[in-house]
Amino acid sequence: MRPADLGYAMPAEWASHARCWMAWPKRAELWREHLEGARGDYVRVAQAIAGHEPVTMITDPTDVAEARQRCGPSIKVVSMPIDDSWLRDSAPTFVVNRAGSRAAAAFTFNAWGSKYHPHDQDATLGSRIAEFAGFPLYQSKLVVEGGGFLSDGEGTLITAESCVLNTNRNPGWTKAEAEAELRTMLGVQKVIWLPGDVMDTETDGHVDGYLAYVKPATVLCEVVADPADPRYAIMAENRIVLEAETDARGRRFNLLPIAEVPRSAVPEGVCRSYVNFYIANDAIIAPAYSLPEDEAVAETLRLAYPDRSIVLVALKDLFRGGGGIHCITQQEPAGSVRP
Repeated sequence: MRPADLGYAMPAEWASHARCWMAWPKRAELWREHLEGARGDYVRVAQAIAGHEPVTMITDPTDVAEARQRCGPSIKVVSMPIDDSWLRDSAPTFVVNRAGSRAAAAFTFNAWGSKYHPHDQDATLGSRIAEFAGFPLYQSKLVVEGGGFLSDGEGTLITAESCVLNTNRNPGWTKAEAEAELRTMLGVQKVIWLPGDVMDTETDGHVDGYLAYVKPATVLCEVVADPADPRYAIMAENRIVLEAETDARGRRFNLLPIAEVPRSAVPEGVCRSYVNFYIANDAIIAPAYSLPEDEAVAETLRLAYPDRSIVLVALKDLFRGGGGIHCITQQEPAGSVRP
C-alpha cells in the first residue's frame, strides 16, 4: 500500500506545525571560508523559527557540542550522521491522513543529480528521521527533492520538468510515470508541470526558488525586473503556464509578484531569492540581504500573509551555498494521533 491508498496527503505549509527540522552545516568544501558565517546564519534562522514553533537541529556527531553551544537551549540538537545541511531536500516529506496520523514519504536522494559526494548518509535520512520521530515510512524510487514541489493541501502540486524529469535524476522515467508516483506518494490529484529554470545549476530549477503558495490558487511568483537578464524569459514562461492552468478544484491562479535580489547585489552563482522563506505557525521567517529592497519585500509579505508576523533574518553567508531559508528547513505538520 502507498500513502495515497491509505488516505495520506501532504498538507499545505501554512497548516499547523509540530516542529521544524534543520541540519547543522557540515560540508566544508561547499562553504569553504564561509562555513562559520553560514553556521551563524543557520543559528539566526533556527532561533527565529523557535520563537514560533519547536526546532530540531540534526547534527553530525562531530559537531554536536558546537551546535548545542551556538544554538542555545531553545533548539533541540539531535546527533545523527549527515553529509550536508539542506533538509528540505534530504529529509522526508511528512504526510497526514484524515484521522490526524502522520507518516514519512521519502523520495530517493542523489545530491541534486550526483553533484556532491559523498551523499550516502543524506540518502538514508528519510528512513532515519522517520524512525527517530516514530512515523511509518513510505519509500519511493523517484529521485526528487522537497524543494522541487509545492502543495496547496487541497490536492494540487506544482513541480518543474527541469528538475524532476532531468536525466541526472530519473533516466528512463516518463512524465506520466513520475506524475503517478508524485500523486501516490503525496496524495495529490493534480500535478502542474512548470518548465522550471535551466539556469539553476545547483538544483536544476527547484520551484521553491521562485514560487511560494500563499493560499490555495494564490501564489507568490518571483519577477525578474531586467529584460536583458537571461532569467527574465524563463520566469515569464513559468508564469504563462500557471496563468493558463487551474488547480485540482478548478480554480484559476492569482499570481502575486515578489522581487528577486538584484543580480548586482550579490556574487554570481549564489541564491538570490526573496521567495525562499519559511512559513512558521504564526510567522513568515524571511531573508534579508541588507539591501534597500528588503523592506519593500517585507511589505509584499505583510500584504500576502496578513495573519502572520513577518520576521526578517539578516543573511550573511547562507546564500553562498546555493539555497535559502526554505531550503534548510522542513516542516513537520501537527497531527492528532501519533503512530
